[in-house]
Amino acid sequence: MNETGSISAVAEQTLAQALIHALHRRGTKRVYGVPGGGSSLDLIAAAEAVGMTFVLTRTENAAVMMAAVDADMTGAPGMALTTKGPGLAQAMNGIAHAALDRAPVIVVTDGFSDELASYVTHQVFDQAAMSAPVIKGYSRLESDDPAREIEDLIDTAMRGVQGPVHVEMTGAAARRVVPAPSVSARAASDGSVVDSPAPDLAKAHALLAEAKRPVVVVGLEARTEAAETRAFVEALGCPVLTTYKAKGVIPDDYPARVGLFTGGAAEAPTVDQADLIVLVGLDPVELILQPWRYAAPVLDIAKNRYRPHYVAATEAVYGPLAPALSALAGRNTAPGWTVEEIADLRDDQRARIGFPGAKGISAQDIVERAAEVFGVEARVTVDAGAHMLSATGFWPAMRPNDVQISNGLASMAFALPAGIAAALADPSTRALAFTGDGGLKMCVGELATAVQYDVDVTVIVFNDGALTMIDLKQQSRGLDPAGTRWPRTNFAAVAKGFGCAAWRVSSTEEYGAALKEAKATKGPSLIDVVLDPSGYAAQLKAMRG
Repeated sequence: MNETGSISAVAEQTLAQALIHALHRRGTKRVYGVPGGGSSLDLIAAAEAVGMTFVLTRTENAAVMMAAVDADMTGAPGMALTTKGPGLAQAMNGIAHAALDRAPVIVVTDGFSDELASYVTHQVFDQAAMSAPVIKGYSRLESDDPAREIEDLIDTAMRGVQGPVHVEMTGAAARRVVPAPSVSARAASDGSVVDSPAPDLAKAHALLAEAKRPVVVVGLEARTEAAETRAFVEALGCPVLTTYKAKGVIPDDYPARVGLFTGGAAEAPTVDQADLIVLVGLDPVELILQPWRYAAPVLDIAKNRYRPHYVAATEAVYGPLAPALSALAGRNTAPGWTVEEIADLRDDQRARIGFPGAKGISAQDIVERAAEVFGVEARVTVDAGAHMLSATGFWPAMRPNDVQISNGLASMAFALPAGIAAALADPSTRALAFTGDGGLKMCVGELATAVQYDVDVTVIVFNDGALTMIDLKQQSRGLDPAGTRWPRTNFAAVAKGFGCAAWRVSSTEEYGAALKEAKATKGPSLIDVVLDPSGYAAQLKAMRG
């Protein structure tokens, strides 16, 4: 690099350098992974040479999840690397998360030589075939113009419905000298439709003008157009709900925000009253697998056309969100909603998903007390499991991406890696990782990653001694308990072994004290909360139906 930190112009570079330089120009600052002895070492050296940080994770799955969260937080493509064979196999869950949660991640695996690839031998399998179902693009970067191929792959990840691409690179290929690109940089895609004609808004105008009681549902695509989305909702003067991933696009304290929309039952009292349902940036991957239950006409405003979808829209506007929302704002001239009605709906949804009569500390208590101590400036990451209903329902998100969750894939073992990545991407903001005991057991080694990089993440464990979501389904079918429960692990003791500050609590008083100590602690910490799981069944019924 030159003195200003930019990459100096060179006539030649290695293929590993070409890939790293291209990502660096797009704004990528970190590479996550577990290296092998082939191309990984060349990529790490190239990254460190231009000031990118290599983050050594403990699992490949966590590496890709971290890269996905990094991409969400920064808007730049994420990067993860693994060794060949078992490295890619271990990473596949993270790649599936990046695909279904729409994160542009460049996944680079060591490759097999042509000679090895023709044999069924040690570690060898068809890596391209393994990743094919969940990636947007694949390459071995063997063309005569690899610099152009790299740029096209990054564009593929970033454009349209964002997602992962897979690069397979042998050690010999990584060290191959290739021409430098003829252009110093290319603008990163923002995921919008390029060079598409302006949509005809006449029918959308008419639907909005005629509606007296519209309801807006905001999805993940709106995270990059939060200001325009809020202005659109404000102009309509109607209730608004958000998906999990869109929490914070409409701040939780915004008067018209009722709560969550999941495709379940909790939102029905609001949406049942709508004479027009307006979807803004909603990706159907965000909804649970249930039939669409509403008869009102639907206006779908989205960057991308998704097929299949849960509902056939009466009218649709596809393309860049910001201009469409700005053009359509204010078209509801006589809204039929009152402020009091919307407030009542918000209170009703909150009551439906709450925990009345819990005997000990409840999941709702855990989330609300953490918000009281850490404040709305904190950022949360959420694992899959029963606790996610409280974490997403009761955490007061105020900005886009303040809640990171694996929603499209709904994977366990997400919250801790995601919390580490969130804290690395924004060191000024504490990350809280809300995880179940089952999910933490799947990735507990990443506590060592948090300690090594001294990240400000506080892990809060909902320790109920079960795969509670599955346990509840088992109970609802009248089956005897089997295969869903285990002895409660002392996660505080485990965390201390990794070098984390840690507390084990079982009462609201102990938990409150631990939260205050964790807030005052620099670096990673963990609070192991032994909670009362009663109330989960009613909450699940209210939210999922």
